[in-house]
Amino acid sequence: MSTGVPADRTNTHLADTSDGWYGWIAFGGVMMVILGSFHAVAGLIGVFKEEYYLVGKSELVVTVDYTTWGWVHLILGVIVAVAGVALTRGATWARVVAVLTAFLSSLVNLAFMSAYPFWSVIMIAIDFMVIYAVIAHGDRRSLRVN
Repeated sequence: MSTGVPADRTNTHLADTSDGWYGWIAFGGVMMVILGSFHAVAGLIGVFKEEYYLVGKSELVVTVDYTTWGWVHLILGVIVAVAGVALTRGATWARVVAVLTAFLSSLVNLAFMSAYPFWSVIMIAIDFMVIYAVIAHGDRRSLRVN
């Protein structure tokens, strides 16, 4: 009796998403989209409204004007958000990009901390959550001993 589904077709997408690590990867991807959006907002503020930040540009760790910082944040935000979307879609390359961009984001926010400390601390905390979610995903198959 035929079920209407060819015997050689398997639902691999469902099998891949049922593992325990998929939730962590999805969490990391969503957090990256949020992180990228936050970077883009900080970048737009830096580009269009320099007087918003607490200290002058000479008191930053890296002495550049806020327009330059704005463009750095905006470009980094777009890269992080695109990698986050790719991570939720299951792209393997996005895991490496996620860790690298989260690390770069934490360095940029560390340098930006004197301008807006509360914002930078929140961004660094999100960076660490992304790195944890992507690296420590709990894939049981990698723990198998032969």
